[in-house]
Amino acid sequence: MANDPRDAANPMPRFPADFLWGVSTSAHQIEGAADTREPSVWDTFTAEPGRVKDGSTAAVACDHYHRYPEDVALLSGLGVDAYRFSISWPRVNAPGGLDFYDRLVDELCAAGVRPVPTLFHWDLPARLDWLERDTAARFAEYTAVVAARLGDRVQKWITVNEPAEHTLLGHALGTHAPGRQLLFDALPAAHHQLLGHGLAVQALRAAGAADIGIANSHGPTWPASREPADLEAAAFYDLLLNRLFAEPVLLGEYPEGIGELMPGDVQADLKVISEPLDWYGINYYAPTKVGAPQGTEIEFGGIRMPAELPFTVQQIEGVPVTDFGWPVVPEGLTELLTTFRDRYGDRLPPIVITENGCSYEGVDDQERIAYLDGHLRALHRAVEAGVDVRGYFVWSLLDNFEWAEGYERRFGLVHVDFATQARTPKASYAWLRDVLRAQG
Repeated sequence: MANDPRDAANPMPRFPADFLWGVSTSAHQIEGAADTREPSVWDTFTAEPGRVKDGSTAAVACDHYHRYPEDVALLSGLGVDAYRFSISWPRVNAPGGLDFYDRLVDELCAAGVRPVPTLFHWDLPARLDWLERDTAARFAEYTAVVAARLGDRVQKWITVNEPAEHTLLGHALGTHAPGRQLLFDALPAAHHQLLGHGLAVQALRAAGAADIGIANSHGPTWPASREPADLEAAAFYDLLLNRLFAEPVLLGEYPEGIGELMPGDVQADLKVISEPLDWYGINYYAPTKVGAPQGTEIEFGGIRMPAELPFTVQQIEGVPVTDFGWPVVPEGLTELLTTFRDRYGDRLPPIVITENGCSYEGVDDQERIAYLDGHLRALHRAVEAGVDVRGYFVWSLLDNFEWAEGYERRFGLVHVDFATQARTPKASYAWLRDVLRAQG
């Protein structure tokens, strides 16, 4: 078959010998055992009727809290170097909550899999609020507690995951927790997450950590046409979803016109936000085609886009789509990485792809194999073009609770029967295992 890594006529290109291969998950999406931790904003959100498409919650999810040895065995069988998981801040706040992560990290180390924890992946304790500046300070305190407990075995850390999506979907449009519809009044949530990131870097450094990154989501923005209105709308979208979250971290500044919209002493905060990183994580899924505003509400990818937005998101025609309706554009990954290299130059540290994956049904998931094959080849083209990429993590190890979509979208290399919790490796799991073996 064309995507078989053992196919001598079309082998997967070789990545550098020290390239880091991994898979990713997040706590709220897989752990379950909700009664053993404090409530999060997602528990509050999913308890409200109509918030999740299938009416489900993550109270049990994949029951990873009880089944983690089985899941670590799947990681070992897959042959990955590293496992990116997230630590539940609400669990750490509960008595004995860090004991679970002690056990998980020990199990990973025993299996020869490097633990790569993310400290915040959207499951904010319900009693906190990113609109409040104090939450950034509380995040730093929580980070220090986790680092003191796990830092003897964890070397590679991620501070926050996708603050762009958590701001846009959770605070601006209301389709994710905490469900606010503030539009541009949501910007303080972005600033406080970035400030929390910088304070967390300081806390990790104080604990002796020496391999720290962030996981920001990025993608190319494609204007719908060369008309000035479409070009202007696309430039604004690129600022909002890419530059707004990259440049404070990488350059220590907000794009022009944004800083004055942020709360507090922004210049002092930017010095904290731009604490030097050892690497920069990018989550990539697809480009976005953007045109001028049409003055009407639209729905795109399951997200309601209000008429007040100064842009419209449009379908990319002529490309396949996943079961989620997301366009499959591997070359967009090459474009994104070379753009970042050119845009930020020596201010850009080495890159790790911290998420890349797709939603497809079925255990014989040939579409996922084709998706991963195409994106790995696109990633290799970026490496050949001189982009310093050090690793790649597939999203995700397991089918899981896919936020507002509930259990209707399956991103896993491993199928989960949510009624029985039986795990079944998919064709893509075997394919990736063979890719990794071929890479040596």
